[in-house]
Amino acid sequence: MATFAYEAMNKAGQSVKGEIMADSSSAAMEKLRESGVMVTDIEEKKEKKKSSFGSKKVSTEDIAIFSRQMATMISAGIPVTQCLRALSGQTANKTLSAAITDITENIEGGMSLSDAFGAHRNIFGDLYISMLAAGEVGGILEKTLLALANQLQKDKQLKSAVKSATTYPKMVGGFAIVIMIVMLIVMVPIFQGMIPSTTKLNPITAFVFALSGSIRSSWYVYIVVIIAAVLAIRFLIKTPVAHGIWEANKMKLPLVGELISKTILARFCRTLATLLNGGVTAVQALESAGPTSGSDLIAKAVTDAIAEIEDGKSISNSLEKSNLFPPMLISMVAIGEDSGTLPLLLDKVAEFYEDDVQAISANLGSILEPIMLVMLGTVVGGMVIALYLPVFTATTSSGG
Repeated sequence: MATFAYEAMNKAGQSVKGEIMADSSSAAMEKLRESGVMVTDIEEKKEKKKSSFGSKKVSTEDIAIFSRQMATMISAGIPVTQCLRALSGQTANKTLSAAITDITENIEGGMSLSDAFGAHRNIFGDLYISMLAAGEVGGILEKTLLALANQLQKDKQLKSAVKSATTYPKMVGGFAIVIMIVMLIVMVPIFQGMIPSTTKLNPITAFVFALSGSIRSSWYVYIVVIIAAVLAIRFLIKTPVAHGIWEANKMKLPLVGELISKTILARFCRTLATLLNGGVTAVQALESAGPTSGSDLIAKAVTDAIAEIEDGKSISNSLEKSNLFPPMLISMVAIGEDSGTLPLLLDKVAEFYEDDVQAISANLGSILEPIMLVMLGTVVGGMVIALYLPVFTATTSSGG
């Protein structure tokens, strides 16, 4: 779709200006005619490339707060465009504020709410746009925005739980690397000077001395190699083959596999429940919930299930065939379908998995802590032993 700037006359004979999104200028003019204005001039607006320098990322929390504030203002009877204008001035995040201003101008120019938000899909995402479209058509915009705010906050809590579980290992691993580098640069030369040249070195000590000398004399080579390795790994991770291997095995990994699996299931259930509560049809809800779950396997299973659902089969039976969804989830979906309470039961299942993620995150920290400490002790202890062994050997030889 392209954006067209136009000038027109409204029913009151007043001149109006604005922007509208359409596939072509004729389609844009048709939309404007349907909205009751007579176009006097229209031209495609060429988008300028904006530099990302200085732009602030819009967080999940920023969007959740905006959604809740907008829902509150709409419930008070304030028109949508007036709500948006007020919120654009109140929003602290400059990137989000600029997007809201643009959305307001587009709506005033005749664009629908969902289309105006859709022009900023990189900020709000597919799920948000789909929900807004359903809320707009169903006349339940306030309810939809509140549901979106709750969904975003739950998603943020889920991400925070996973992040907290991995923070400690990252810190200990980084600390171990720093200690090893300091020992190689500072301590090893001191010990090397204390050992007579005639002393026979064991293979480990010889390797440590050689590595220390290499780092001190050619440190710039190591920096280049590390940067090249990081870039190569980042490139390889993004390749289809590596992505496929990761997606196929990430839920089977030791220690963290269960955490990843339940995080994906919690997000899938919460998203599906939110969409169904927002008035989106089951098939459309599944089409959005699958890709946003965070797993390609789940997304494919949902796509396969949709084909069967469209043939008249139940959601529970269609999802069960993939063997990716736990029996408890399938049972709850089946009960929800039979009783007409599917969104409510999916919410309950999402809460169950979210609680599990919180518990696993806490337990994972307690499991990883001793493992990381043992690894740190092994690195430091091994280095110290490698340095002291030739000193003891030299002392024993001289004493003998």
